[in-house]
Amino acid sequence: MAFQWFYRLGSPKWFYEQSGRFLPWLSGLTVLLVISGVVWGLAFAPPDYQQGNSFRIMYVHVPAAMLAQSCYVMLAICGVVRLVWKIKLADVVLQCAAPVGAWMTAVALVTGAIWGKPTWGSWWVWDARLTSMLILLFLYFGIIALGSAITNRNSAAQACAILAIVGVINIPIIKYSVEWWNTLHQSASFSLTEKPAMPADMWLPLLLTMLGFYCFFGAVLLLRIRLELLKRESRTSWVQSEILKSHLAGYPRG
Repeated sequence: MAFQWFYRLGSPKWFYEQSGRFLPWLSGLTVLLVISGVVWGLAFAPPDYQQGNSFRIMYVHVPAAMLAQSCYVMLAICGVVRLVWKIKLADVVLQCAAPVGAWMTAVALVTGAIWGKPTWGSWWVWDARLTSMLILLFLYFGIIALGSAITNRNSAAQACAILAIVGVINIPIIKYSVEWWNTLHQSASFSLTEKPAMPADMWLPLLLTMLGFYCFFGAVLLLRIRLELLKRESRTSWVQSEILKSHLAGYPRG
């Protein structure tokens, strides 16, 4: 039964139909969680006893950084699924998620620079955490470039899958860099496995914002996948049926 569901998930038609049900919920949760978390964190959370109000950038920086890493792990999993089980939808997910992950990595680097200026006195230092995050951005760029440069779809899928799998070694380096090397970057501000060191009125808005970022990622990813499926399956009967439904829905009934 589990394998039947797994292969059913790989059906473009089934995925397109089911994903449409989650989009409104993910979009609504994104707006609710992000606005609640950001407003709470920026306007009502108390200032940090060491960093003052400059710490508030973490309500964007931390969720973006965590999402950037999680997204790349997902790319590696999609790469394994594509190479082992030959499920084409895995390549679609990989190609659609890579630009979103790249944007999240860029946001994490920019907000980290903004945070670092008042904290370290510099916009950028070749710190182990910062350098490994920059490498993550280049890995995303490499996957995007491979997917665009190789015209043969199967060859592009294999190349992107291999790069995603090989590059995932950078994720534990990012996570444990502050423990393995003597770095300027502080340790994790928030962890799901340990009790937060900060008070509840500081970490609760961060948790809301993080959940909101992941909902945002889910909504954007589903939209991109659905559009890509329509492009790749444009000659199939189920896509023609969806196009016909959309055209009929646009005509007034009388």
